[in-house]
Amino acid sequence: MRSTGTVRQWDAARGFGFIRTGESQDVFFHVRDWRAGFEPQVGTAVQFERIEVGGKGPRAMAVRPMGAAAGSAVRPAAGPTRDAQRGVDGRPAVARRRAGSRAPSSLGAAWWVALLMWAALLALGLATHRLPAWFVAVLAVLNPATFIAYWIDKRAAEAGRQRTPENTLHLLALLGGWPAARVAQQRLRHKSSKAEFLRVYTATVVAHLALLAAWVTGWLDRFVR
Repeated sequence: MRSTGTVRQWDAARGFGFIRTGESQDVFFHVRDWRAGFEPQVGTAVQFERIEVGGKGPRAMAVRPMGAAAGSAVRPAAGPTRDAQRGVDGRPAVARRRAGSRAPSSLGAAWWVALLMWAALLALGLATHRLPAWFVAVLAVLNPATFIAYWIDKRAAEAGRQRTPENTLHLLALLGGWPAARVAQQRLRHKSSKAEFLRVYTATVVAHLALLAAWVTGWLDRFVR
């Protein structure tokens, strides 16, 4: 169904926003569905194809600006043409820039070093009987649960539903789900470009490894006895 409305909210960092149509519920739209060579702006009048996503509310597809905004996209005053802005793949320039900036990158040497250190500490702890077997079993369950938590939060963000608190994601990482958390950040392209979140995530990794090393080496014994 073809509808019209006004961009009420746009989150450039996450690549989605909402369109106000005069009805009780705003309509969600994603950057993939934006059909113009410039970034969506709050207050822009748009037309779009409205669909209903089961249980998630209305969603806008093929969102295009109307009036003067649409004209400026077709006839820019200077610079590349609209075709050049959209590129050979037909996507808007903003979508291509976001795809490039958020594409899964290498997990990084530091992450692999931390992962090897984690595996070595677990092996040492099991070999010296400093770590109980159930602890490794808990980690084996915690990591898939952490990945699922990221996946649920990403779906909620796309649908405009209530989000998982960041503190919950950080707690899962601190308890030992940090390897799956990093994989989720890269593979799901979620929380991977938010600097403050990544700083806290890094702190949870360091804290987890430090506590694990203190446990395995017996350094914690002086505090718990």
